[in-house]
Amino acid sequence: MSEKDRVTEGFRWLQHAKEDLDAATHGLTGGALRPRHLCFHAQQAAETSLRAVLLLAGKDIPCTHELNVLADLLPSACRVRDPRGYLGSLTRWALEGRYPSEWNEPTEADSRLAVGLAKQVHELAKAEFDRRLDEAEH
Repeated sequence: MSEKDRVTEGFRWLQHAKEDLDAATHGLTGGALRPRHLCFHAQQAAETSLRAVLLLAGKDIPCTHELNVLADLLPSACRVRDPRGYLGSLTRWALEGRYPSEWNEPTEADSRLAVGLAKQVHELAKAEFDRRLDEAEH
């Protein structure tokens, strides 16, 4: 895949991440979604943001929802690798937010934390794209 194709495809993934993030953010303020939905959409936003940056970096994307695994594949200089060290805690919502089980239901506090972290991951991912575009212009 060419550099231009990687950037284009990565932007598509970043847009999908933004849509999940928007759903989660709107759910926090609108109250229409339960905390488990908010946590799930937050995890998806973070996962898709990481996948977008992996595409940008020309890396293969493994089939996993483990955010730490995805982040560890990013170049070492990439700031989105693990902001505040919480990607592992966000990973849990890939499953726990989707299916009934013996897990505890996420709380409103869980959903606020998850959405806040997803926002940070998405912003850092977007900054990687902005940085790449700035480098291309100079």
